[in-house]
Amino acid sequence: MAMAPPVKVVLGSLAFGIFWVLAVFPAVPFMPIGRTAGSLLGAMLMVIFRVISPDEAYAAIDLPILGLLFGTMVVSVFLERADMFKHLGKLLSWKSRGAKDLLFRICLISAISSAFFTNDTCCVVLTEFVLKIARQNNLPPQPFLLALASSANIGSASTPIGNPQNLVIAVQSGVPFEKFLAGILPAMLVGVLVNAAILLGYFWKILSVEKDEEIVSIASEVVADDEVNSHRFSPATMSHLSSAMSQEIDLPIDANSLHSGDLGCGGGDHIRSQHNTCENEIQSGSSGRTELTKASSLSKEMVEGAAISPRRDEHVPSRRIVRGTSNLRNTVREESSSHSSDDKEDPVTRWKRIMWKTSVYLVTLGMLVALLMGLNMSWTALTAALALVVLDFKDARPCLEKVSYSLLIFFCGMFITVDGFNKTGIPTALWDFVEPYSRIDNASGVALLGLVIIVLSNVASNVPTDLFLRNFAVHADEVENTDASPTIHCL
Repeated sequence: MAMAPPVKVVLGSLAFGIFWVLAVFPAVPFMPIGRTAGSLLGAMLMVIFRVISPDEAYAAIDLPILGLLFGTMVVSVFLERADMFKHLGKLLSWKSRGAKDLLFRICLISAISSAFFTNDTCCVVLTEFVLKIARQNNLPPQPFLLALASSANIGSASTPIGNPQNLVIAVQSGVPFEKFLAGILPAMLVGVLVNAAILLGYFWKILSVEKDEEIVSIASEVVADDEVNSHRFSPATMSHLSSAMSQEIDLPIDANSLHSGDLGCGGGDHIRSQHNTCENEIQSGSSGRTELTKASSLSKEMVEGAAISPRRDEHVPSRRIVRGTSNLRNTVREESSSHSSDDKEDPVTRWKRIMWKTSVYLVTLGMLVALLMGLNMSWTALTAALALVVLDFKDARPCLEKVSYSLLIFFCGMFITVDGFNKTGIPTALWDFVEPYSRIDNASGVALLGLVIIVLSNVASNVPTDLFLRNFAVHADEVENTDASPTIHCL
C-alpha cells in the first residue's frame, strides 16, 4: 500500500497517537477518560479527519472476534457460579509440601486454567485464593503473585481463547483450534517450567525461611468453600473476617500502651464481657472455622493487653476497641446465620444444585470438544453461552451484567483506529523495510521478527500489534507456504 496524502498521514497519526496514549496510560492528567473512551475517541477522530469513511469504520469491526470474546466471558461467569474456580483454589493448597511446592503449583494451575478460561479471569479470581493462602501460612505474597501473573500469560498463549490477541490471530488466520494448541503447547510447557525455575531461584531464600510453631503448615491448610469471596468480574477484594476487622481491631496494643482506667466506664471488665459474649457466639455458630478462631484469639490478646498494661496512653481511644468487638460480634452473627442456612438446605434443593453444576461443567466440556473438532469458534462459544443461560432457567440479566462490555467497546474502537492507521501507509512502509530481513526460513529472520513483535507489543500493546501484522502474516504465510507465521505472532 502506497503512502496516503501528507494531510491524511498527519491526521491519522494524530488520531492513533491519542488512542495509544490513552490506551497505554489510561489516567493521563490532561485527559483521564480511560482506555475504553480513548479507543472510541481515536475511532471518532479517524472518521472526522476522513482518514476512513463511516462505512469503512463499520466494516473494520470484527464481529467474529467480539462474538467469541462475549461467549467466553459468559461461560466464565457460569463457571464461577458453579464453583469451578473455588475448586482450583483448593487445589492450590491440597496436600502441599511447602512454599516451594505451592509456588510451582501456582505456576502450573494458573497456566492450564488460563488456557481455557482466559488469563484475565484466572488472574483476578485466583489472586484472592493466593492472598488467602499466603496470609494463612505467614508467607510473603509477592513470589506467588508474580508466579500467577507470569504463568497465566504464558499458559494463555496455548489456545485461541486464552487471551484477546490469540482470538485475533486465530480468527483472522483461520488456524484451527487443535492445530493452534498443538503448535504452541510444547513451547508453553517449557515456558512454564523455565518461569517456575527462575522464580524459585530468585525467591529461594525467602521461601526457605522457617515459620513459627504456631503457624499452621501449608500441608494441612485447605481453603474453605465459604472463606473466599467469589469473583464477579470486578477488581479482587479480600473482605474476609480478619481483613475486615483489621481496620477497627488490629491496633498496636502492648503491655505499655494501655491502662485499664483508659477504658472509661466499666474499664477492662467491659471489654472482657464483650469478649466473653463474642467467644460464646463463635463457639455456638461455627466453632471449626479458622478465620473465626483467629478473630477470637485476636480479641483475647486485646483484652489481656488492656488488663495487664501498667500505664496510661491517651493516644489509644477506647471507643475504637469497643467498636471493634462490636463489629466482631455482628460479623460472627452474620457468618453463623449464613452457615446455618446452608446446613438447613433441603435435599431437593441440594440435588438440583448438584445437577445444575454438573450441567455447567458438561456444557463447557462440550464447547472445548467442539473447538477441538474444528467447528466455528465464535458460534461454538455463543452456543455454549446461550445453552447455559437456558439451563439456568431464570432471568439472565444478573449474569449478563457481569460481562465486561467496556472491553467489547474498547475492541470496537481499537478495530476502527488501527484500520485507519493502516490506511495511512505507515505500517506498510515500516514492514517493507523490515520484511527482507525477517523471513522465517532462517534463524536470523525468526529472531528479528520475534524482536520486532516484542518491541511493538510492549510499545503499542499486544492486540494492536496483532492487528498491524495480521495482513503481513497472511501474506508471508502464502509466500512461504507454511502455517508457522501466525504461530510466531502468537508467541
